[in-house]
Amino acid sequence: MSNLKKILVNKHSCKSIWFMRQAGRYLPEFREIRSKNTNFIDLCLNSKLSSEITLQPIKRFDIDSAIIFSDILLVPYALGQNVNFSKNYGPKLDKLNIDKFLDNSEEMFSRKLEPVYKAIEITRVKLEKKKSLISFVGAPWTLIIYMFNLKESSKEINNEALNDNIKSINKILEKLTNFLCTHIKNQINAGADVVQIFDSWAGIIPKKNIDEYCYKPNAKIVDFCKKEKIPCICFPKGIMEDYEEFNKIVKPDAINLDPLINPSWAKKKLTNVVLQGGLDPKILLQKDDDMIDAATKYMYAFKDIPYVFNLGHGLLPETDPDKVKKLVNFYRNFNG
Repeated sequence: MSNLKKILVNKHSCKSIWFMRQAGRYLPEFREIRSKNTNFIDLCLNSKLSSEITLQPIKRFDIDSAIIFSDILLVPYALGQNVNFSKNYGPKLDKLNIDKFLDNSEEMFSRKLEPVYKAIEITRVKLEKKKSLISFVGAPWTLIIYMFNLKESSKEINNEALNDNIKSINKILEKLTNFLCTHIKNQINAGADVVQIFDSWAGIIPKKNIDEYCYKPNAKIVDFCKKEKIPCICFPKGIMEDYEEFNKIVKPDAINLDPLINPSWAKKKLTNVVLQGGLDPKILLQKDDDMIDAATKYMYAFKDIPYVFNLGHGLLPETDPDKVKKLVNFYRNFNG
């Protein structure tokens, strides 16, 4: 059993390190592949290349876990919504056809995502047994943000658009959650060991709606994972002190901290859960000493509890791979 899985299943305090977005845009070997594969969705659905990209950071840094190269927006894609990625803009989805969405079956959905599962199968064969293979999904709310184009900015939601679409959102929420559970199970059946649930836009949920759109959908997915004995990590990014309530209600095996969460507060308030991450990815753009000082703070804060070393969000495109290597070496040699 891998270190990560041991920590999540048995709450062991053994060491484990991996990075969100470790496979991708900051690596020259990824950029070489990407330059020849301009359609991002097609690249994600190329099983051979997806597996190759997944393994690139393992080969370069020898970290403890691989996370399959994919995208959370493959779920709306598989449910019939057109997804486009524009440089310097990000994803843009065509208007959701509610009737078309509701007409999907689990079989149709799974068939469209078969290349993802094949990539996991290929990767699991090539990956050392002692290393975890992580799968992931976007949480329902975060997918809804994209599916209904609700984001005003990185810190704000378009309340008018939310109110205009509220009936449609409530109409699809349960079925979307069920499809996410199907996607998780399919990834685990293909060879993944762990799932991370990314609620990247939880922080812009209106306070009055946080239970309905964050706690309850995540809890339903986590309950499904526990029933299926699937170790799960939740990442409700940006919800600040509501991390405590999230943890009490959702009860994930592990919870990923964002950079705004104070490590001392997390250790005190977030109990009966493995803690992961927290380090600001921007620190990897600073001097080596600043990066090591920041990492040391997390290592000392969590040295006597189960903790997975990671970031508070994904590696940035401008990150120097040598910085990642230095951070991994620091972690491996830490004896505090």
